[in-house]
Amino acid sequence: MFELPQLDLKNKVSDEEWQLRIDLAVCYRLAHFYGWDDTIYTHISVRLPGKYEYLVNAFGLAFDEITASNLVKVNLKGEILDDSPFQINPAGFTIHSAIHEAREDAHCVIHLHTNEIIVVSTLEGGLQPICQHAMFPHSSIAYHNYEGLAVNEKEKSRLQSDLGNAHTLMLPNHGALTLGASVGEAFMRWADLQRACEVQVMALSTGKPLIAIDQNILDTVKTQQSKVHTGSTGGQISWPAMLRKAYRLDPSFAK
Repeated sequence: MFELPQLDLKNKVSDEEWQLRIDLAVCYRLAHFYGWDDTIYTHISVRLPGKYEYLVNAFGLAFDEITASNLVKVNLKGEILDDSPFQINPAGFTIHSAIHEAREDAHCVIHLHTNEIIVVSTLEGGLQPICQHAMFPHSSIAYHNYEGLAVNEKEKSRLQSDLGNAHTLMLPNHGALTLGASVGEAFMRWADLQRACEVQVMALSTGKPLIAIDQNILDTVKTQQSKVHTGSTGGQISWPAMLRKAYRLDPSFAK
C-alpha cells in the first residue's frame, strides 16, 4: 500500500495562506462527502491574496486524502512553486488558469463532473428555472461548448469569452464550474447548482408538465438573491457551518 508523504506546512506559511489551505481542503473533503468527486479527477483552486499564485490538489490523490499541507502551489502556467513531492494535472489546471487569468474576482474556482450536472448541461436549453435553487445560478450563467479534453491553449480565450461576467459556467457534455470571491461563496454557488440540476433531472423523469415561473418573478428573485444569498450572507455566514461539519466528519484535513 502506497503511503502518502506526511507534510506539515502550518508554521511554514503565513496565517492567511494557512487559512486558505484549510478552506480549500475542506471544500475538497465536502465534495467527497456529498459525492461530487470523480475519483482523482476534477479540481478546485484558490488564489493567494495579492499574488498570481494558486493552490490546487495534487494529481493522484483522492479528494478525501486532501489536506491543507499537501495542496500544491502553482502559477498561471501550472508550474509548481513550492517544494512539493507531488505533481499536478496540467490539463486539469488549464480551465482554472483561464478563469483566474480573466477574472480578478475569481479567487476560487470549482470545476466538477457530477452526473446530474452533466445531464442538464447537455440538455437543449440547459438549466431551467423550475425551482428556487435554480434561481440563483440561473441569474448569472453562461455556456461553453465541448471541445474535447482541456489541453488546447487556444481554447482558453474562447472559454474566457463565453464566461464573460457570469459566476456559473455550464460545460455541455462535460460538467460545470462556479467561481467566487471566496471558497465559501464558490461552494454555495456549486451547492445551489447541484441541487437545481438534481431537481430538474427528477422533474423531467416524471414526464409530467412543469409549472413555469413568471418572468417578473424571475426578475424579482434575481434582485433579491444579489442581496441575500451571495457574498457576506451566502458564502461567509454558511461557510463556518461547513467548516464545523468537516471537522466533525474527519479533522485530518487540517494537517
